Amino acid sequence: MTLGIIVSLFGLGTMLVLLFTLAIYAVPFFVGLTVGMWAFETGAGVIGAVVVGLVAGVIALFAAQLLFASVRSLALRAVIALLFAAPAAVAGYHAVLGISALLVPSETWRHIFAAIGGLAVGVSAAVQLAAFAGAGAQPRQATAGRPDAEFAEDAGPDQPRLPSPSTARLPTPSSGSRG
Repeated sequence: MTLGIIVSLFGLGTMLVLLFTLAIYAVPFFVGLTVGMWAFETGAGVIGAVVVGLVAGVIALFAAQLLFASVRSLALRAVIALLFAAPAAVAGYHAVLGISALLVPSETWRHIFAAIGGLAVGVSAAVQLAAFAGAGAQPRQATAGRPDAEFAEDAGPDQPRLPSPSTARLPTPSSGSRG
């Protein structure tokens, strides 16, 4: 009995981690599946339908990320994020509802947990979309210095780069010459 509870909790945790990780792909998966089914019904065959569906899903994902990154209006960004978050929230709700049936005997509490899980998965999908689209879209900081100065090698892409100590030295008072 105890082992069953531990395994169920481990399975629930694993499924929730997968849901949070894959939540951003709910809409591209749906687009790819729909286009793939259409391709199969129009005579593309199984292999052709899979290829067409994969290409359509990848295009949908990158188009949404590009659109989210290029749009500056907060209202349009919210609509795009909602288009990704709503299906993920519904999928998260049903997944948590199904998994909670293993652990929670009360139907009311299962729906409460499923609503919380669906909300968390939907928010996770919107955050992941913003993170994917925002990667590399942040403005770079300008650095002042000589154009030929060496820059520190250990600075990351979003950190201001300062000249390394070996090339940017101030003259000592004894080495300065006064006319």
